[in-house]
Amino acid sequence: MEKSFESDNMTRVQEFVLLGLSTRLGIRDALFVIFLALYLLTLLENTLIIYLIRSHSELHKPMYFFLGNLSCLEMCYVSVTMPTLLVGLWTGPCHVPFTSCMTQLFFFISLICTECTLLASMAYDRYVAICRPLHYPLLMRPQVCLALALSSWLGGLLVSVIKTACIASLSYCGPNVLNHFFCDVSPLLNLSCTHVALTELVDFISAIVILWGSLFVAIASYVAISRTVLAMPSAAARRKAFSTCASHLVVVGIFYSATIFIYARPSRIEAMDLNKVLSVIYTVVTPMCNPIIYCLRNKEVQSAFRRTIRWSSNA
Repeated sequence: MEKSFESDNMTRVQEFVLLGLSTRLGIRDALFVIFLALYLLTLLENTLIIYLIRSHSELHKPMYFFLGNLSCLEMCYVSVTMPTLLVGLWTGPCHVPFTSCMTQLFFFISLICTECTLLASMAYDRYVAICRPLHYPLLMRPQVCLALALSSWLGGLLVSVIKTACIASLSYCGPNVLNHFFCDVSPLLNLSCTHVALTELVDFISAIVILWGSLFVAIASYVAISRTVLAMPSAAARRKAFSTCASHLVVVGIFYSATIFIYARPSRIEAMDLNKVLSVIYTVVTPMCNPIIYCLRNKEVQSAFRRTIRWSSNA
């Protein structure tokens, strides 16, 4: 019995090899430059948004409070997945120790769950602002906004603890090659040499509660908003109301389309090349585009940005 236990320990995978986006040297060099530029641009954009929101009192509103949380999340998000992507493009297949892989998985799951619930909170904020404007100061008072944000972050952490613990407890006897650029749920389940039914059940339940639950809140909010806006007598009022929500709808549509396609299907997914492309959309493209879509096209944010530039030039 003791020998069998020692043998199991010896055959257990100690590290994973991430193949990354491409194994062709010429393509890797070009992709490295592109993704490094996107990474730095994402950090710069989101840092700017957080600075503007914190330094300008006219942006101290519930909508911008949630946008500040989203920008903070996006910076954490890209900083979890980008390092292994860039290392893989620079050096080739990336060797990641087992504990580091599980750590990356933990933060990734936590952040993606937080983003789902945060987007739902932002949709609810727009619903209250447009459909119940007289009650907006009460329903979206600072205590409520803080509670929604905290529940998003803590809920993501809780789900991640459970899911990561289930995946880490599986046995990985080899091979240890992940056809991905970061440690994700499906590639790890594909490598497990033990029964994964319980882990897949946990994954399915969390997807129902977090992914589909938050999507339902977002859809219900925007259906109610659409009805209210269409009932407005003024065409100018309708355009203004739709313009405040159009950017949010774009982000919600891109994010949920990619995540549902990957995570709402059975957990063992074989079409990994397609998954890598979709993963790039919600781990790289969306965090980079969110500040532009949400804030930098917003008149209040543009005004705050221009004043910041003037202050800097006059200093």
